[in-house]
Amino acid sequence: MVMQEGASEEQIDRVIDALVRMRLAVHRSTGVSRTVIGVVGNTGAIDPASVEILDGVHEVLRVSQPYKLASRAFTPDDTVVTVGDVRIGGDEVIVAAGPCAAETEEQVEATAAAVKRAGAKLLRGGAFKPRSSPYAFQGLGEEGLQMLRRAADRHGLPLVSEVMDVAQIEVVSRYADILQVGARNMQNFTLLRELGLVRKPVLLKRGISATIEEWLLSAEYVLAGGNRDVILCERGIRTFENATRNTLDLSAIPVVKKVSHLPVVVDPSHGTGRRDKVVPMARAAVAAGADGLLVEVHCNPDQALSDGAQSLYPAQFDDLMGELRIIGPAIGRRVCVKTGSGLKAQGSGPTEGSELKAQGSGLAEGSER
Repeated sequence: MVMQEGASEEQIDRVIDALVRMRLAVHRSTGVSRTVIGVVGNTGAIDPASVEILDGVHEVLRVSQPYKLASRAFTPDDTVVTVGDVRIGGDEVIVAAGPCAAETEEQVEATAAAVKRAGAKLLRGGAFKPRSSPYAFQGLGEEGLQMLRRAADRHGLPLVSEVMDVAQIEVVSRYADILQVGARNMQNFTLLRELGLVRKPVLLKRGISATIEEWLLSAEYVLAGGNRDVILCERGIRTFENATRNTLDLSAIPVVKKVSHLPVVVDPSHGTGRRDKVVPMARAAVAAGADGLLVEVHCNPDQALSDGAQSLYPAQFDDLMGELRIIGPAIGRRVCVKTGSGLKAQGSGPTEGSELKAQGSGLAEGSER
């Protein structure tokens, strides 16, 4: 139900009341100029005429996609997920960086300090690790979350960390600002339903063999539970190609942007699995319209307990951020830059462009370290 432009709150409330009396599940979305009232989950047909005659209703549309709340028909304007002063899905490209897994206090602190200096807006790090082998490092659990939280607080960074199971939601929520659902759990519908009841943003990674529609339907589980702060993450899919760990599907960015209002970020670390491929694919992701990046950074990746081969050295990450400051303004996006002791978001402009080029020098160096 698309309301008329300038429809009053009284008219909107009357329409919602009428739908509730029909025993329908109602979701309201307020855009820049219009309010959209979505009805989902009904088992019987609804006569559009019974709603179209209500005061303030402009038109009634049937949403053809199987995902309703995630579609642009329900929310025409882009969703911006806010965590503190960080806005994901706005005009700034948000970069989350940090170790694949928390290993020691010193490792987490050094990495957090390095990514903050370079311009990252979020700290990413795992404490519960879903590994293919039962003998691989599984993470430090709550001890790792405590390390990550302390480092995040010291450097003023919101924390992104993975939750693998319903039983972990409470403990991860205690420390993390954004709850990450990994590729292996994209279709763990029990977990997704429970995360729909949580009032913290959820970062949903695409499954290794998932279509875009399946990915958006998984997001629908969280949205249907009442949690509207969902961030989609493209992290590569499994194909017959074995030159990289996965095939990073950057075409998914414009495809999703057309059909959904949810912000899309990209994980080039898992998408390629190789340090020398992370930087070029991160650049390409921003150029393709990604709202942000998840990048793995480790101060000593050769000694990392997990995914060291795809983790950047801090100097490489610093070079990458310099390169993004050149790409961002070219496509009308801002990227956080260093200015003295603080950080600010840098926009486009003739003078800024020349300054950014100086900061972003050494493109080849970043990929060879």
